[in-house]
Amino acid sequence: MLKDHANVMALFLQAGEVVGRKKLQKMIYIAKKMDVPFSERFKFHMFGPYSEELSLRMEELCNLGFLLENKEDKGNYYQYRYALSEEGQKFLELYQFDLPETEKLIGQLNGQSSRFLELVSTLLYFEELPRAEVKEKVFTLKKKSNYTEEDIEQAYEFIETLRTLTH
Repeated sequence: MLKDHANVMALFLQAGEVVGRKKLQKMIYIAKKMDVPFSERFKFHMFGPYSEELSLRMEELCNLGFLLENKEDKGNYYQYRYALSEEGQKFLELYQFDLPETEKLIGQLNGQSSRFLELVSTLLYFEELPRAEVKEKVFTLKKKSNYTEEDIEQAYEFIETLRTLTH
């Protein structure tokens, strides 16, 4: 169990701050699809792949004081910012975690918008299907997001870029 917590904390060691719960979910899902050893299970949800386990793990890490959570009122919604605390850094210095050096991958993911990562993670979730079917699913399931053919092509190119970073 502690190993899984340490792996999530190690992501913050490499990413610095992550802005948004949805973005964090997508970053970890995509990293997992790139063979980074995260153990969380994901199901398809309203905004693409989602892990209840990850949500609970984040809550535990915040309650333990290993992660800092900053909740910002944006008027009609709240935005959450996460970063490793000093206690979290000290813990990681003592603990051997399994997360390989994935700084470039994590940096690439953290540099994208949560909307784009939602599309990328959706494509990866359905990657076993032919591309035409995946596009159809995106246009059906993500109708309100108004993704275009160009968005989908950019997302596929991004996935290829990520694979070159991890293999």
